[in-house]
Amino acid sequence: MASIDPAIQTRLIRDLEPTVAVELARHLSVQKNWYPHEYVPWSEGRTYAGPLNGDAWEAKDSRLSVIAQDSLILNLMTEDNLPSYHSEIAIAMGRDGAWGNWLERWTAEEARHAIVIRDYLMATRGVDPYQLEDLRMAHMQLGYQTPYDTDMLHTVAYVSFQELATRISHRNTGKISNDPIAETLLQRVSLDENLHMIFYRNLLGKAIDLEPNAAMRAITDVVTNFAMPGVGMPGFGRKAVQIALAGIYDMKQHIDEVVAPVLRAWKVFEREDLAGEGNAARDELATFITKAEADASRFIEKRDAHFDKLVARGQEPIRLT
Repeated sequence: MASIDPAIQTRLIRDLEPTVAVELARHLSVQKNWYPHEYVPWSEGRTYAGPLNGDAWEAKDSRLSVIAQDSLILNLMTEDNLPSYHSEIAIAMGRDGAWGNWLERWTAEEARHAIVIRDYLMATRGVDPYQLEDLRMAHMQLGYQTPYDTDMLHTVAYVSFQELATRISHRNTGKISNDPIAETLLQRVSLDENLHMIFYRNLLGKAIDLEPNAAMRAITDVVTNFAMPGVGMPGFGRKAVQIALAGIYDMKQHIDEVVAPVLRAWKVFEREDLAGEGNAARDELATFITKAEADASRFIEKRDAHFDKLVARGQEPIRLT
């Protein structure tokens, strides 16, 4: 991945601050405050085994399927690692002026997501609480470091896609949970993620106008090397495969519902202001997308064939319909 000229980064952070201020004001005018405690069925809760002599958790306590549990755990662990994300963004953008105001607001809003998901899981005994806490400790001690250069352009490009990907994952996890309470709270979380995506998408849209070639390089780096921020957590690979098989989040959704709409918003393949490295990066991006679309189609075909075999054996696969 190419490094972005530090002089360009410095200039963009300065020149984009008015846009950050405008986008923050717009965000605050459209977002609605909400309270995690209102989305949790507290009356279902009871004391766990331990110092308070409650009841030990058993698998039969959960009303969630194994795939719904896996997806909720993965989503929660991703949200839990907020301190690391805050640090990475602060390093890339700084904490002065409008940049800092946005970062602190974004962090405060994101913190609600882990609160409401964990409270729901604990109140409903949705997952093994010991396993969940052990995984949280392991994941947060590992932390998160961006695979891209810690600069503003790569960071904003990444979160533009990642926020939308997280929105889709939360939304589809709610649908497959078969629990109206889980679906409602995850829809609420998804609304936040969408607003955050719009902020970052609009910000990078302005950056492309100011520095089209550097921004195009950052976009291509991010799309061609994209991984969700939870990729390093223990058991991520197995959970990600099961989540893809269930149709909660797979490569086709990533290309069709995340990458494509964001690129359209930036008019990436219509721009006439690219030159040199910018054109080369766009060509690289187009080649990658063509291959990714073909790979996604093959995965869907194999998944459908797998499900047909299960149905033929009298087994009903768990999948998003």
